[in-house]
Amino acid sequence: MAMSNHSEHSTGSGGSGSSRSKNERQVLCYHDEVVPLRVVRFNGPTAGKRFYGCSYWPKTCGFFKWADEVNEIHDLQYKCFEKDTEIADIEMNNNMLEEKVKRQKEIISKQEDQIQELAIENTEMREGLLSAKCDRTLTLASVVSWVFLPLFFCLFRVVM
Repeated sequence: MAMSNHSEHSTGSGGSGSSRSKNERQVLCYHDEVVPLRVVRFNGPTAGKRFYGCSYWPKTCGFFKWADEVNEIHDLQYKCFEKDTEIADIEMNNNMLEEKVKRQKEIISKQEDQIQELAIENTEMREGLLSAKCDRTLTLASVVSWVFLPLFFCLFRVVM
């Protein structure tokens, strides 16, 4: 039922905290405050019926619920709480995974830098080895030419 239909019945307030049993759950209104349990004090079809109405009702809040309908509210509030908890867990897990991905990307970046440095070092070593091989070849050619050049001149003089 709409709140305006009950505004005339809700002026009295039954024991807000004292008449509530220990087993009853607290009901929260639209602005997350505990709603007092009230009793309809006027004669009529709803006389004596218990309801929850916000202390600010009907001025600002507008929360009204018959006490026998509260279990549905509690069930929905509990389901919302469970889903909120589930969402928080998923978000926390997501944040941890994002951090892990970030660390892995940093590791990959460092490894890529090391690979690039090793490739440069490998190229430099290759060039050094090729240069050394060329130097040995030139040295060998020089030695051979110094050995064979005098022999060639000697043979050339003999033949001529």
